[in-house]
Amino acid sequence: MEKGPFSVEWLAQSSRGRAQPGAARRPRSPPGDSGGQESPAELGDPGHEAEAGGGAVPGRSRTKFSAAQLQELERSFREQRYIGASEKRRLAAALNLSQSQIKTWFQNRRMKFKRQTQDAR
Repeated sequence: MEKGPFSVEWLAQSSRGRAQPGAARRPRSPPGDSGGQESPAELGDPGHEAEAGGGAVPGRSRTKFSAAQLQELERSFREQRYIGASEKRRLAAALNLSQSQIKTWFQNRRMKFKRQTQDAR
């Protein structure tokens, strides 16, 4: 009988650092093999580029915004520092970005604004 994730045996192994969720259902792919799931940068998704430096934590690659995207985001930020749901949807559709990317950009931009205003004091 196969031990599924979150069984007593699986949990005992996971507490020792051996089991991983879903490990019983799917085989691990060899290093360097994306298992048929390419990252956005590999698929040529606009706005995505692998981060240089090599020491980054694995996961989603850094978004490289185009000049036109940045111009529109900055214009919107000048009008209003906090973005509403409808404006977020509009920008996401107009700039070919996800709403999550828009939200994160605004969060980061507010922190940059805060640092700039504190440095000016």
